[in-house]
Amino acid sequence: MEAGLLALLLLELKHFVCDFVTQTPYQLRYKRVYGHPAGLLHAAHHLIGSAAAFAVLAAFVPLPVPLTVVAMLLGAEYVLHYHIDWAKEQVIRPYVASQGPAFWAIFGFDQLLHQLTYVAIIYVLIRG
Repeated sequence: MEAGLLALLLLELKHFVCDFVTQTPYQLRYKRVYGHPAGLLHAAHHLIGSAAAFAVLAAFVPLPVPLTVVAMLLGAEYVLHYHIDWAKEQVIRPYVASQGPAFWAIFGFDQLLHQLTYVAIIYVLIRG
């Protein structure tokens, strides 16, 4: 159980840094354009952050999965994060100016999907 909590803590910290500290206006502006380098770069930051989180985790607890599974999890997160963000941008655009209830519901759903991605990653990573 401690390994799962440590994994969650590390992924949550990574998410905060990548989504709210280091994400640039360039990335924010162009994530809505499918295939634009800005969105791909943002997803790559998450991949790198998750790889670092996994490395820290592995320093404290042995991971019961081979490196190929870790690589597949990183690839899956990259693809999922990119598409969750792109889809959110397709839906949220009309609500950005008002930042009313619809904006926050869409933004919150986007964050929920990212968190559920982490739950799935941790399940595979810890359970083997």
